[in-house]
This record gives sequence, C-alpha cells and structure tokens, in this order.
Amino acid sequence: MDDVFLSDGLRLACHVAVPEGARGPLPAVVLCHGYPSGGIDARHSGGTFPELVDEIAAELQWVGMAFTFRGCATSEGDFSMQGWVDDLRAAISHVVSVASPTGIWLVGNNTGGSLALCVAADDPRVEGCALLGARADFDDWAAQPRRFLEHSREIGAVKRPGFPTSIEEWGRELRRFRPADAARRYAPRPLLLMHGADDHIVPPADSRVLAQAHGSAELQVIPGAGHRLRHDPRAMAMLFGWLDRQRP
Repeated sequence: MDDVFLSDGLRLACHVAVPEGARGPLPAVVLCHGYPSGGIDARHSGGTFPELVDEIAAELQWVGMAFTFRGCATSEGDFSMQGWVDDLRAAISHVVSVASPTGIWLVGNNTGGSLALCVAADDPRVEGCALLGARADFDDWAAQPRRFLEHSREIGAVKRPGFPTSIEEWGRELRRFRPADAARRYAPRPLLLMHGADDHIVPPADSRVLAQAHGSAELQVIPGAGHRLRHDPRAMAMLFGWLDRQRP
C-alpha cells in the first residue's frame, strides 16, 4: 500500500508490502535508496524499490517498506545528511507502528546503504544490514560543500532558494557521519556488503574498508557489475538468499 509518514514534520512517501494471508508478526525490511547519480535526478529516486519490496513480501514472506528521503520523488523537504538520517529513523519507527515486526533489517543502495549503517550502529531495533555499493565516507563531497550544494540544486534534491540557512553547517554534516566508524560500532550484527567490480562512481575499495572495520562482514564483489546493483540479477539473488538465511 502507498502511504506517507512524517519526519521532522515533512511528509515522506512510502510503500509498505505485507505478505498475503500473513499470520502473526513477521520480520521487516526497510529499503533505502541512494543519492541521485549517473544522470538520474531526484524526481526518479527509488523508482523501482516499491516493486522490489513487493517481491520480497511475496517470495520471502517478509514485510517490506520502501520510502523516499526528503528532497526526492514526491517527498517534501530538501536534502541534508542529518535530514536523511532522521528520515531513516522515522521510517523504522513507521514500519514498527504499522506491522509490529519481529525485527528490522535494512537494505541500502549507495548513500542509502552508508547511512543505513550509520543509523543501525546506534539503533538496537536493527538486526542486520545489506549494503549495495556503499561509500566508506563522504569526504569528497565535504571537501567542496558549495559545489556539492549547487549540484544538489541542479538535480532537484535541494529546491528552496533559502536552504540551507548555513552552508557551513550543511557541509559539516557531510563529515559528521562516518560509515567506517559506524561499522565498528554496529559489529557483530550481520552485515552483507555487495559491490560491482566495475563500479566507477564508488570504488569497490570502499566496501573492503567497511568489511575490515566490521570484522566479520560477508563481502561479495561481483565481476563485471557496475554501480547499479539494484538491476543486476546476480546481486538480487544474493540479497534474497541472504535475507532468507536471516529469518529467525
């Protein structure tokens, strides 16, 4: 079902899928899309994720939730790193309120994966994380915050002319969240890291950094795959198999 939930007073779009004929509490997975890249603007972020959660619900008998972060698709607001972290925390609370799941697993794509790890590290409700092409840090963005802000405006993730009120603080947030540090705090909970061997936007070395920081992560570098693992059938088969093994 398509729905909305609130994060900091902003209405964020979401899609929740419950297995047909489900009885009793089930595990739940929350999908986190990435920052728009590769020619995709913010209006099309996470466009195929509702379809993916429907597949998860039907094939694995999990509750699934996809949502769009502030500034993307039909969700209100403007992109900021702290804002996206707050949005994911609110998304977890929303799926808990509507489905009362036995546990929460996060699946994150690119930036969404990195922030999923940052949120999970400090949220005991999260039982496991699977990350696709995740960044180990955001230092390249933080090095030139004004340029990155202008890029965010160009792709539509930042819409209001007066946002942010402080470019300096907006830029500091890009360094505040450190996925590699989060991986250490998150351990030893289960972590699946998948990365395309030919990813030219986020290099596979980033997932290796996260795996080393965690200590016992499952790392899969997929030969011939690029940045868009969501559309690679091998990656999706690995994801479904991993989720199936996670089921309590």
